[in-house]
Amino acid sequence: MGSVFGRARAAVRGWTLVELLAVLAMVGILAAVALPSFARMLVRRHLEGVAAQVSTDLQYLRSEAIARNAGVRIRFVATPAGTCYVIHTGADQDCSCDTVAASCRAGVVALRSAAFAAESPVQVQANVESMRVDPRHGTVSPTGTVRVVAADGTAVHHVVSVLGRVRTCSPGGQVPGVTTCPS
Repeated sequence: MGSVFGRARAAVRGWTLVELLAVLAMVGILAAVALPSFARMLVRRHLEGVAAQVSTDLQYLRSEAIARNAGVRIRFVATPAGTCYVIHTGADQDCSCDTVAASCRAGVVALRSAAFAAESPVQVQANVESMRVDPRHGTVSPTGTVRVVAADGTAVHHVVSVLGRVRTCSPGGQVPGVTTCPS
């Protein structure tokens, strides 16, 4: 009978406390090494996603003006609470936006808007207050650069030409896969 119990005990396997602590220490070390890289990757993916959306909205601006046969405008607003932009019909000051929603005067239509709270990992900035697309020629006035900037300073620039074309680049080649901006 003693040999039956001996075989049964040998069949039961488990982890000792020392083995368990060693595995937990290794997992902790791996997590500590991987976490900063993962955080940088998340910020870069967020930057790339917002940059793609801004590029799409700039193309939408031009196509909507031509489809409506009326001038359509994009307006950029920066406040201490964050940044936002709104694509709308009407004149320059007819619409505004904040980190919650866009608001327009009567008779003016807000077609699309996006807002980024101050604590957001990405902000959208522009070197012009607004840009308007002429429906007849599809031209943009004034031309400008829309910058999508991450909290770590990594950026993607969308340069809008007078013909309404959008050229995308990254200053210093900071974002892999995006053309480096000329100096």
